[in-house]
Amino acid sequence: MTRIYDCSVDTQYAAGMRLARSAIGRGALVVIPTDTVYGIAANAFDPEAVQRLLDAKGRDRSSPPPVLIPGIPTLDALAQGIPQPVRELVAAFWPGGLTVVLNAQPSLAWDLGDTRGTVALRMPSNPVALDLLSETGPLAVSSANTTGLPSAIDALGAEEMLGTSVAVYLDGGTAGLGYEPIGDRPGDTSSTIVDATGFDSNGGKVVIVRNGVISRADIEAVIGDALAPIGFGAPEPVAEAAPAPDAEPAAGAAPEMGDPAAGLDPA
Repeated sequence: MTRIYDCSVDTQYAAGMRLARSAIGRGALVVIPTDTVYGIAANAFDPEAVQRLLDAKGRDRSSPPPVLIPGIPTLDALAQGIPQPVRELVAAFWPGGLTVVLNAQPSLAWDLGDTRGTVALRMPSNPVALDLLSETGPLAVSSANTTGLPSAIDALGAEEMLGTSVAVYLDGGTAGLGYEPIGDRPGDTSSTIVDATGFDSNGGKVVIVRNGVISRADIEAVIGDALAPIGFGAPEPVAEAAPAPDAEPAAGAAPEMGDPAAGLDPA
């Protein structure tokens, strides 16, 4: 029977984290809080677990989930050819509500879906998510909702949509409270998604493919002219986005976690 563990209670937090680690290890699904929205998490290196995640949400392989990571050093382990403006953005906004879509390391033994060689990465700032990530390593995390419904911002909302398809629910309170909902949808606290997969062929531009909690003005203040102007063609290939975590993608392995349009999904 699925249970929600209140992470504000020490005994439940310890039990919930232990069971969540065990669930991830055996290929089951876990719902976790992120700083943006709640996410449904699976072992990123277990293709069957990733498929369970997609099945639980009612998505197919054309909507690969983003990957949440425990720290900036993991960026180079999972992505290649990272442009300097992206490094500046993650230095400014990680941990936090920014998802970056990059070209994946070709040697990675994973199958996130139809990523076309890309991966969407984010380091969340939620301490529960970071604690779990520090134990499990990178997790495929999509917004905790079924397709077509808003991303859950609390554990109960996630459980109402996902039910027993998830083994463990970690309740970290209401997500997204630290952000202004300035994304593409009213009230949405999903992460902002930027795509740098076409950087070397599009004139050195980073493209915002989903507006979220990190504003265009804030991104432009960090990377200046490297930010593509509004209306700039999104680089190909573009895939799906959360997620989050927050989390709820564009470009290939794109993101998830709480998204709607363009197949992007927040985390």
